Amino acid sequence: MATLFFSYSHKDEVLRDELEVHLAMLKRSGAIEAWHDRKILAGDELDGVIDAKLNSAEVILLLVSPDFLASRYCYDVEVQRAMERHREGTARVIAVILRPCDWESTPFAKLLLTPTDGKPVTKWPNQDEAFLDVVKQIKAALGATAPPPPAVLPPRAANSPMEAMEQVFGPRSSNLRVRKSFTDADRDRFMDEAFDFIARYFEGSLKELGHRQKGIETKFTRVDPHGFTAVIYRDGKAVSRCSIRHGATTAFGGGITYSHDDKASRNSYNEILNLAVGEQSLGLEPMGMASAMRRQHGKSHLSSEGAAELFWSMLMEPLQR
Repeated sequence: MATLFFSYSHKDEVLRDELEVHLAMLKRSGAIEAWHDRKILAGDELDGVIDAKLNSAEVILLLVSPDFLASRYCYDVEVQRAMERHREGTARVIAVILRPCDWESTPFAKLLLTPTDGKPVTKWPNQDEAFLDVVKQIKAALGATAPPPPAVLPPRAANSPMEAMEQVFGPRSSNLRVRKSFTDADRDRFMDEAFDFIARYFEGSLKELGHRQKGIETKFTRVDPHGFTAVIYRDGKAVSRCSIRHGATTAFGGGITYSHDDKASRNSYNEILNLAVGEQSLGLEPMGMASAMRRQHGKSHLSSEGAAELFWSMLMEPLQR
């Protein structure tokens, strides 16, 4: 069994929890034992326990984000020690890019990054696919670093009271999470922030599209605080239009709607994203045209980035046929 150490910022705890869920089969099969600082017991010396686990782990996961890079402890202590052990060959370091950040100048930039090509987890339309990609690469790394089978030794006496208790009570599960509760304020805030992100995503993407592609012009119009429109022109002719609104009342309830017509009425739409409440986080669930994708991927919830990319792909579809 390989010990897997999570090095992460507490601001990324939700994403760390999701990755740990995806590692469930590796834990059940006895391939890994995952450890992070939330498993420290009351009365333990914080730095001492972390140092001991970091220095003994066979696999060290660096969960990379802007907050991770900004953390002096994560970057100056854990990353440096992890890279030392990687160079010594006593541990394998795997960098998991959770959110977009400036990782190119880091010591671990030369390593094979996960998910594939270092595309941040939150930039994938389906985060379950991103974490599955990470898990597959962890499996490959475990195979490359697997030690020879240990010799069968007779049982030995415990060396400490803690070890003695472990022998009496046996191993315990790391699945100690409880479902998080979300207030109405949490839900409203998430939907407002998701819509604002989608608006900024479209504005930036339209500018970049017009800059990169010859003969393409774009227009972004913020109609009001709850809606915007986008138009793409090729050689002066409009080839794709859309209207995106937040808070429209539909048969599916209130959500963020997409219409292929930039002059569509408030309640007219071709796709709608509703709030989806997960065990640990909030997300967005497509209810219209993209429902086939949702069924294909087991009703996986979309992040704000995934939702923005879904809508953007709908706008770009006429230009990519």
